[in-house]
Amino acid sequence: MSRHDGINIPDGKFYLGDAGYACRPGVLPPFRKTRYHLNEFSSRNYHMTPQELLNLRHSSLRVMVERAFGALKNRFKILDQKPSHPYPTQVKLVLACCILHNRILQWGVYGLVLEEEDVTPDEVISSGHGVEAFDNEAWKNKWLEWAYAMW
Repeated sequence: MSRHDGINIPDGKFYLGDAGYACRPGVLPPFRKTRYHLNEFSSRNYHMTPQELLNLRHSSLRVMVERAFGALKNRFKILDQKPSHPYPTQVKLVLACCILHNRILQWGVYGLVLEEEDVTPDEVISSGHGVEAFDNEAWKNKWLEWAYAMW
């Protein structure tokens, strides 16, 4: 990710990383050496620290993301096949499938084709996370701050 052609994380956005990722601006991994998986938490064995609470919510969010990808792959079989298109086309395919999926959820399958209408794009609101790029120490502090805020 630190390479010039690595992942570009826009300001105000975060990627949910697994334990293999380091804590750095724009990447939110779970706390290491702390309970993580949902089955490790039960009514008797509830979270005890802010780090465990963040890990529990991190795990729940990952499960939701995996379900969303599963739903997309079920609806659009092209996403469940070995990619035969160049990478930029693959990105556009995923985006198009997400747009179509949301449109189907909103209007139903038969409401997809609408009359011509003037559509104005929503205003884009930039809400930076207040941490400079590559300031890993500040990012770790922000990460811990969020864990305590949830606590």
